Amino acid sequence: MDEKNLQILHLLQQNARLPLKTLAGKVGLARSSVRERIARMEAEGIILGYRADVRQDHRGGEVVRALLMIRLGRTPARETVSRITALPAVRRCLSVSGDLDLVVEIEAGAMSGLNAARDEIALIPEVADVTTAIILKDEKPA
Repeated sequence: MDEKNLQILHLLQQNARLPLKTLAGKVGLARSSVRERIARMEAEGIILGYRADVRQDHRGGEVVRALLMIRLGRTPARETVSRITALPAVRRCLSVSGDLDLVVEIEAGAMSGLNAARDEIALIPEVADVTTAIILKDEKPA
């Protein structure tokens, strides 16, 4: 990964809708070169996709989010992680070092939905312990 690709990635993370002409101008490359670099990073799985960040009040009402700190019975547990990440309420699943094995961000339209998602994860056989922390405020949204 060279410096130009890093610049392109940084610019796309700030605004994924930047026109190729603008990207090319900012990184000092031709549009065709930027297009090829982006296509290559997509093919290599560096760029995983593009998304729209939507204000919470435009998602059909307030949402409830929580972080689940999970300890597994044993690791690696690829099937368990796959089961967790396949759940619709799961927004992110991070493998971490230390006393915990996973930190999972979940989101639901109501507390009952959040509880249901948490319970579903807690009932997976390889999940030894789940601690839940409700997110009160996101101080630096993605």
